[in-house]
Amino acid sequence: MDIYLVRHGETDGNKAGRLQGHCDLPLNEYGIKLAEETAKGLADVEFGAAFSSPLCRAVKTAQIILGGRETPLYLDDRLKEIGFGPMEGTDYVRAKQDPGHPLHRFFCAPSEYVPPAGGESFQQLYSRTAEFLRDRILPLEGKFQAVLIVGHGAMNRSILNPLAGVKLADFWRIPMPNCAVSVLSLNGGKLDIQEECRVYYKGAVRERP
Repeated sequence: MDIYLVRHGETDGNKAGRLQGHCDLPLNEYGIKLAEETAKGLADVEFGAAFSSPLCRAVKTAQIILGGRETPLYLDDRLKEIGFGPMEGTDYVRAKQDPGHPLHRFFCAPSEYVPPAGGESFQQLYSRTAEFLRDRILPLEGKFQAVLIVGHGAMNRSILNPLAGVKLADFWRIPMPNCAVSVLSLNGGKLDIQEECRVYYKGAVRERP
């Protein structure tokens, strides 16, 4: 079985360089266009089931990709983006550049990152996405040809990185623009990466977390 792991399209928060976390911002006009181009690239994939973060930017991306298919779409809280608590909406460039910023280590030293009160740790993120895969994806092997998962920049990396052998200290190593599509294979209960972060649209999207 193939698993298509997709990051949501662009939002105004992405465009402004803001960390969204659990903030529920919709796709902007360009984000819809990116999702539509991605849908064209995946038009021939027979998705037996689809899963999405419940945040509307991910749900809309999944709906656009699925198009007229009758594929059931399931929402799962474990696919939400990592939460930043009171720091949501932070300018991520400022956080990266200021060593005294509470989120500086989130970008520059992930293995040393301690979330602000009300925020979520990388360990919590890894735990919930691993649980999701175990509960919802692994049991589908042999039932479908392909499954769609639509999530977020950090959330998707928490699935990809362990499979790619990427340590927490290098959490951001894999570039992942909006609507990047990674393809995983599931064979005998084992997940492997077949393709990392392919985009189906023309024109660059500024790299954002």
